[in-house]
Amino acid sequence: MTIQCKVKSIQPLACNTYQILLHPESPVSFKAGQYLMVVMGEKDKRPFSIASSPCRHEGELELHIGAAEHNAYAHEVVEAMKNALENDGEITIDAPHGDAWIREQSERPILLIAGGTGFSYVRSILDHCIAQNKTNPIHLYWGGRDERQLYAQQELKDIASNNSNVHFIPVVEEAPQQWDGKVGNVLQAVEQDFDSLAEYDIYIAGRFEMAGAAREQFTLNKQASSENMFADAYAFI
Repeated sequence: MTIQCKVKSIQPLACNTYQILLHPESPVSFKAGQYLMVVMGEKDKRPFSIASSPCRHEGELELHIGAAEHNAYAHEVVEAMKNALENDGEITIDAPHGDAWIREQSERPILLIAGGTGFSYVRSILDHCIAQNKTNPIHLYWGGRDERQLYAQQELKDIASNNSNVHFIPVVEEAPQQWDGKVGNVLQAVEQDFDSLAEYDIYIAGRFEMAGAAREQFTLNKQASSENMFADAYAFI
């Protein structure tokens, strides 16, 4: 469904990463873990995960967009958003999309894995699970190049401290001296921490290569079921 949106705000989250709040002209019904397409042209629609959860978004849609200047695909979208905000214009979206939404009826433990701004995907799922008072164990692994890319660390630590079933594990490739999280590749961190993933529902957001590697490694080495692994990438690879 195509919907016109006002851009309510644009705030920096980290270097070249922005939180964008959209106010659609009519309510958008979506499931936690789905994405929207920003319409840039008749045949140019660009996907971004919805960071807000369907039960607590109060009519607004939240996006987290990493838009370094060398990444024209995302950078052009942020520039269009800024232009709409400054000139009281509108952005057209097409939503909802994606089949990698939370399986709410499942009582299996949940493993959420994000690379970079893929965090927006798992954030929607996590927030929805908390709002629905789900008691499934939830492990959230978020990987980035350095600590600055993990812009919502404190929010996640607070959530974990207030919800005994939630466990947050940050992973960076380049660690500062006082780092108390894990160092290296986020998939390697998961493999180190779990003997088996046979009982888990696994939700993954990141580069297609990461999602593909996770499916291969986890099914081969950790007894994960591909039927219980979810990622938007799996519709294409």
